[in-house]
Amino acid sequence: MGGERVHGVLGSPIGPLTTVEEDGRLVTLFLRPPGSSADLGGRDDARFAALAQQLDEYFAGTRTSFDLPLRASGNAFQLAVWQLLAEIPYGETRSYGDIARGLGDRTLAQAVGTACGRNPLPLVVPCHRVVGSDGALVGFGGGLERKRFLLDLEQREERLF
Repeated sequence: MGGERVHGVLGSPIGPLTTVEEDGRLVTLFLRPPGSSADLGGRDDARFAALAQQLDEYFAGTRTSFDLPLRASGNAFQLAVWQLLAEIPYGETRSYGDIARGLGDRTLAQAVGTACGRNPLPLVVPCHRVVGSDGALVGFGGGLERKRFLLDLEQREERLF
């Protein structure tokens, strides 16, 4: 870590997305404008052409997963949670308890929620697919309105693929 960082700002139906790459790998995707203390590096939107194309395809309903070089930084527990998030199929949801059970301890649901909230790559690592035990929309760093939009997008009947 600690290599060259560069960022870009990409348009999307849920608002501008700020992306950060380090040494050719996507390390952060902000759904809201990052704070002024964020280490973004210089700006070069063109470096994010592949991500922009994949996001356009996702929002058009023709892409169900992302194929990009990634590097998420977190502790071992967070990385394990994010791996399980990445395995949630497009158009499906899991509860925080489901993820906790997948980790072998159903009592970890709250800790799973915390790890979801620290996911540096939302959309790409689909934390929006995690809901409350009763199916309620709870907790999403991008705001519940964006979470609803993304879940509705993935539930569209008339996909183009």
